[in-house]
Amino acid sequence: MVYSRVNVAVVGSGPAGLAAAVAAFQSGATVLLIERDTRLGGRLNQIVDDFYELEDYEHKLTGPELVVAQSSILLSKGVATLAQTHVLNIVCVKSVFHLTLSNRHGIMQVEADKVILATGAYEQPARQSALHGTRPAGVLTAGAAQYYINVLGQIPAQKATILGSCNIALNLARRLTLEGANVLCVNEPLSDPQGTFSMVSDCLHDYGIPFHPNHTMTRLIGTDRLKAVEIHQTTRNGEPMRGTNQAVKCDTLFLSTKLLSDTELARSLGLEMCPNTHGPICDQNNMTMLGGLFACGNTAQIHTDPNHLTESGRNAGLSAARYFSYERQVIKVNANKDFLTVFPQYIDVTNFRNEFSIYFRVAADSYDKSVRVIVNSYEVFSEDFVRLRPQETMRISVNVNSALSAESKIELKLDKRSVPETTAPE
Repeated sequence: MVYSRVNVAVVGSGPAGLAAAVAAFQSGATVLLIERDTRLGGRLNQIVDDFYELEDYEHKLTGPELVVAQSSILLSKGVATLAQTHVLNIVCVKSVFHLTLSNRHGIMQVEADKVILATGAYEQPARQSALHGTRPAGVLTAGAAQYYINVLGQIPAQKATILGSCNIALNLARRLTLEGANVLCVNEPLSDPQGTFSMVSDCLHDYGIPFHPNHTMTRLIGTDRLKAVEIHQTTRNGEPMRGTNQAVKCDTLFLSTKLLSDTELARSLGLEMCPNTHGPICDQNNMTMLGGLFACGNTAQIHTDPNHLTESGRNAGLSAARYFSYERQVIKVNANKDFLTVFPQYIDVTNFRNEFSIYFRVAADSYDKSVRVIVNSYEVFSEDFVRLRPQETMRISVNVNSALSAESKIELKLDKRSVPETTAPE
């Protein structure tokens, strides 16, 4: 079975994929949206909190509401969508992408002028979390717990412990408590929560859930079912300290230690990966170094703000719809060691629009800092921040009035603010 050739094929229908498909379609492209789950939206269907914002809505939307709002635009216009379909392979031949798909109807081939990868991210599994012991039942990722509670309507724990303190883990702790489970503690190997401080307050402090920074779990106790976990205090670097172990009785452990970009398809195409973001290297249009192939959302880099996902997808969709084959000239976005990650890594000066976004994470906790963008020795952007944390991805919008060339130079700098210092918390 062969689909007619489409302008844009979008792989993944999470917040970034849906936004990309809608933006590409509204820009006049013929679109095919591919989702491996049983219905459009992917993990959005199990997020019942109102995290998402759309321009046409005055209130924030839950995950399912976002799916309905975006997919209705596509389905009402007859845009082709394929659910429960896996992309087995993508090959680029003479600037045309050949996608091999598999679903209940068998194997099919699709041709596309452009492809947008919006495959999202997955959670680090238990076997990669340095937990010793056997494999008892009762060890789940936070995403699996969301599915049990919000989709299946089942409570997978009575006495739970949580390892990791990203926003997903914090929200899970609150949800378990509201559903009647006893959350004994949330442990974080590092000294700071990996989620926002507002989420720590709203999800843990307001519900009396103990939060233990500088604590990690090292051993699972139990054979058929988890009976307890062994907890250690940690050093500043998150390493377990000898002689600090204690056993905590519980029936379930939820893991939310790290999100990893799903870059399997990107790697199969031989794309160069950024060692810091762990996603494919892209320009400001979300196009990878392979012309016509775009990456957005958590595929390109892990975002902490859910609305950054839709913004990234929208930019990729607009760029893909407007893209035509040409020889690019790119310049690197230079950043010093104060920055842990910077996205995009390059700026395409051939197809340059004056305004673009830069997403970044700092390398260490920083107080009273100014983020500056320097183009050809002239400052084009500056914003002051009271505090910047490595755990949070920040976004700035840069407007460059002058044209750029292959000889232009762009620098991202972190400098001291010219105001009295804010006292750092003890």
